[in-house]
Amino acid sequence: MNLEELFNQNKEKSISGRYLTLDHITPLLDKLNTDNQVKVIGKSVLGEPIYSYQIGTGETRIYLWSQMHGNESTTTKALFDFINVLNSGSEYARRMLESFTFYAIPMLNPDGARLYTRVNANEVDLNRDSQALTQPESQILREVFESFNPHFCFNLHDQRTIFGAGDTGKPATVSFLAPSFNEARDMNENRLIAVNLIAGLNDMLQKYIPGQVGIFDDSFNINCIGDTFQFLGVPTILFEAGHFPEDYDREVTRKFIFFSLTTSFQLISENVLVDNRINDYLNISQNKVVFYDFMYKNVKINYDGIEIITNFVAQYKEELIENKIQFNAYIVETGELENYFGHYEYDAQGALYSDDSDNIPKSNQKANFYLNKNVKFVNGSIKS
Repeated sequence: MNLEELFNQNKEKSISGRYLTLDHITPLLDKLNTDNQVKVIGKSVLGEPIYSYQIGTGETRIYLWSQMHGNESTTTKALFDFINVLNSGSEYARRMLESFTFYAIPMLNPDGARLYTRVNANEVDLNRDSQALTQPESQILREVFESFNPHFCFNLHDQRTIFGAGDTGKPATVSFLAPSFNEARDMNENRLIAVNLIAGLNDMLQKYIPGQVGIFDDSFNINCIGDTFQFLGVPTILFEAGHFPEDYDREVTRKFIFFSLTTSFQLISENVLVDNRINDYLNISQNKVVFYDFMYKNVKINYDGIEIITNFVAQYKEELIENKIQFNAYIVETGELENYFGHYEYDAQGALYSDDSDNIPKSNQKANFYLNKNVKFVNGSIKS
């Protein structure tokens, strides 16, 4: 199966970028609702509908949900790309629909999506509410879990640009986790199924993004939804869409999430998850906070007449302004910053830093400055 060709044929072109709300996906759901596959299964805190989409007649039940965190939209895009495959009428689609029943919640947190926040309208992180179930969105997710009785759970998220694949200097473009089901982080049959699936996905992704796959720390937290569902005996896989160089809209990463979803169901349908691949799983690089969006090296800074050569870094803040996400770069830290990397790195070679304020890079200051007064940086990048 040519994954690249499959993606290009089925990419949902009506949605793109980072800001994805119900306004964007409702027309897609309306188009897909040819035979009552789409249902409103509840309401958010602010009364927005929470939709489900179900397709397939197969024995193996797959439960997928995206945008549990409202500002994490990459997997939602990839989910609709995959749904297009299922509706394509192809031989692959026929086999998938005969093998599986898919139940998807494309946007669990529509209030957070509209506000572009991680949390819901009550400022609760839904991924820490799986036990208390204080929020309507958490209750809906759990009610579907209990009524649908899935064989697999796919917990779909985005991760920040700060994560690298270990200390390799490569970004963690896609990361996974087979969550623990107890404090000891033991390996039982259900968790092993998730581990084996992730090992298979890593095999595939290494052909496209070598060295850019990570796994999360598996410390147990029963308040997290993945840990809860794993504890309840269902193999659960956390997907994290991360950074690909210069892909801040996450359109390239979207493709690799699509590849991963498609390959997951191929592996499950072929029943190749029976081996013990714990070592292969553990050999995937650990997600590590080692990146900034911008790193400026060997910069001369004048501190009250004392000149030093040092480094400083800046990070984008994703700010919702007039219904668009703007990436605004702010200085974060100055220092040696050993063992850290920048997605964009600039060697100043001793050039003198200056700005329109105190001529010292300060935390939370916009990344607008000069080097040797003739190289101008605006919003982190050189202004041409």
